[in-house]
Amino acid sequence: MNWETVIGLETHVELATKSKIFCACTTAFGGAPNTHCCPVCTGMPGALPVLNGKVVEYAVRAALALGCTVTRYSRFDRKNYFYPDLPKAYQISQLYLPIGRDGAVEAGGRTVGIHELHMEEDAGKLIHDPWTEQTKIDYNRCGVPLIEIVTEPDFRSAEEVIAYLEKLKSILEYLGISDCKMQEGSLRCDVNLSVRPAGSRELGTRTEMKNLNSFKAIARAIAYEARRQAELLEEGGRVVQETRRWDDNKDATFSMRSKEDAQDYRYFPEPDIPPLELSEEYLEGLRAEQPEMAEERKQRYQTQLGLPEYDAGIITGQKALVDFFEEVTACLLY
Repeated sequence: MNWETVIGLETHVELATKSKIFCACTTAFGGAPNTHCCPVCTGMPGALPVLNGKVVEYAVRAALALGCTVTRYSRFDRKNYFYPDLPKAYQISQLYLPIGRDGAVEAGGRTVGIHELHMEEDAGKLIHDPWTEQTKIDYNRCGVPLIEIVTEPDFRSAEEVIAYLEKLKSILEYLGISDCKMQEGSLRCDVNLSVRPAGSRELGTRTEMKNLNSFKAIARAIAYEARRQAELLEEGGRVVQETRRWDDNKDATFSMRSKEDAQDYRYFPEPDIPPLELSEEYLEGLRAEQPEMAEERKQRYQTQLGLPEYDAGIITGQKALVDFFEEVTACLLY
């Protein structure tokens, strides 16, 4: 039987603010374990969060750049679950009224629907020591601001996924809202994947592969999981909805836990943070300040500077190279 792969992405982006989303702790990468923490981001009793205004600005900028409708009246929700790297046993996120909805991105010859974009706080990090067989916890990352960008299940191949992620990475870098360093976890992806008989319109049972942080790992994980599900179905088995972990060394995915649905997290409105209401003047100000993106600059370099399409594409492919090019040409022209 011929199988079609159906993929949707949840991309977590660490925002380039100097302080965390609900407290004044630094967001700097690294540092001695458990030194970038305070009672707020570690969830001590009685500690109250205060929303970082820069996080809202960056989230709105991203929503506008991705063609989303910005929610004028949004709020935060409490997502309840226990895991060792989440010291307060809940995460402050947005479920019911996310900051952005219903966007679209053109990438790799395909229009990718953006289901929603929401703000949330990051969790800590578990460090597994294979020599001592111990797991240690670093809470420095707790409370680092994230936006999560959730697509529709519009991808059919790893190549389409990578094309979208490259476009997304470019947009975020041009906006200046994230450094997108995948090796540091600033940009990481959860891949929701299912297979179905070619020509079928009904979605199969999906699995979720968590926290993939390189394009190579994403492509390999998609190829393996699509093959695993197809072989399982052809043998008369059944795909289980679950969260799976990608092992780069073994080139395979492994079951972590059953996949929860929204009701399993017992969401309710976050009682410690008031709803967020954005004025039209605020949104218009941010729209007016949106920077020129890669495709726009590429066209301008071709028409105004007479650069060949290939050269303009190389220059605009990296934000750092664009900045250097702009600085050099400004000196030459003026």
